[in-house]
Amino acid sequence: MSVYLISYGASFLFARAGFYWLSGIILILAALFLYWRDYRRTENIIHLRGLFSLFWVGGEGIACFKLSELSFDWNIITWLCFLVAFLGFWVTFEFFAKLQGESGGQRSSWFSFKGYERPLFLSMVFVTFVSLAGFIVEAAVLGFIPFFVKGVPHAYSTFHITGIHYFTVSCVLVPALSVLYFCIEQGRNGLRLILAILMDVIACLIPILCVSRFQLILSVGLAVLTYIAMEHRLKIAYGVGLAIGMIPIYVILTIARGHDVSYLNGIFQMKNSQMPIFITQPYMYIANNYDNFNCLVEWLPSHTFGLRMLFPLWALTGLKFLVPALVDFPIYVTKEELTTVTLFYDSFYDFGIVGVLLFGCILGGVAFFLVRMVKRIRNPIGYLFYAQFAMYMILSFFTTWFSNPSTWFYFVMTGFLFVFCSWKNNGRHG
Repeated sequence: MSVYLISYGASFLFARAGFYWLSGIILILAALFLYWRDYRRTENIIHLRGLFSLFWVGGEGIACFKLSELSFDWNIITWLCFLVAFLGFWVTFEFFAKLQGESGGQRSSWFSFKGYERPLFLSMVFVTFVSLAGFIVEAAVLGFIPFFVKGVPHAYSTFHITGIHYFTVSCVLVPALSVLYFCIEQGRNGLRLILAILMDVIACLIPILCVSRFQLILSVGLAVLTYIAMEHRLKIAYGVGLAIGMIPIYVILTIARGHDVSYLNGIFQMKNSQMPIFITQPYMYIANNYDNFNCLVEWLPSHTFGLRMLFPLWALTGLKFLVPALVDFPIYVTKEELTTVTLFYDSFYDFGIVGVLLFGCILGGVAFFLVRMVKRIRNPIGYLFYAQFAMYMILSFFTTWFSNPSTWFYFVMTGFLFVFCSWKNNGRHG
């Protein structure tokens, strides 16, 4: 922790002096050190505190480079918020680790889940059916499929029917469920193997037809993280091959959304106009979120005292339609088109820097118990819970995950599948 505090102080001073590259590099190195520290101690490449350290602090370091005209020097409150968000998480995790120990017993292996093959397969069938039915209903009612709408950059955002869309996007859980199924079943049933692959294809095809790069990345990411959580490893060749395979799909979806290079360059306003788009786009999808947080700090007139973070409640219960004032709050961003924000955006919106600190502490506590739980799982669906939280830590720079109704819908559906699998397995391991 002393390494992080010294690095953070140095980064702040370099940023204030205008040495943005040094400011960013120091934080990136600190993020790598913090991740390596947790990995060396636990040999868990998806250790939740390590992931949060790497991606939250590393993302902040990338944002410190200030490569866009939209980037300005951050407010001192912004710097303090980013600091206490990490400290709250890290210190809370460490407190519980010292208090209870992190071992949690011996890791479970795939052969300890015998009997779960059929429940997992049925879970895949259920989620695929629900998702496909939701997609068909939305396409029929709305009268279009985003992938086939040309020249309209935001067609994907209008492909949405309230209530139904949650079921449509539940397809992101299918590849992760198939990972659990394949690890346990080992391909012994040929017919189920073919059907499972077909369901994976459908689950990945739905985000492509919706032109949702995010949902596609989420589905693949959850599958990879579930595999690592269960097998405790990932071959480098598999990871590289998957990344290479995702690139052309990502490019196709970008084109399908009407986002050509000139359009994106106009949005991103890079200081170096010659910078390649394959660098510019990921940079802006990380860095601008921290700048959006700074906009919130400087422009927010008053706090909302819980209303923002309770948005999932207003959305899932329909109260947002009955009382629109519950959700009628503007978003403060550097540019209208760049609306992604960090994990802590809504906690500051609600309660300021105190909210950021408390939310960081809550996340750190939950992360500790999940890390401890994953070593003694008796129901394989537990790995999917872990993978979801890990994904949210990896993309902590990207959005307000826990103020997003879809996040809680995924958790609820995963909980339902957990109960179902335990029941179908006669509770022997649940």
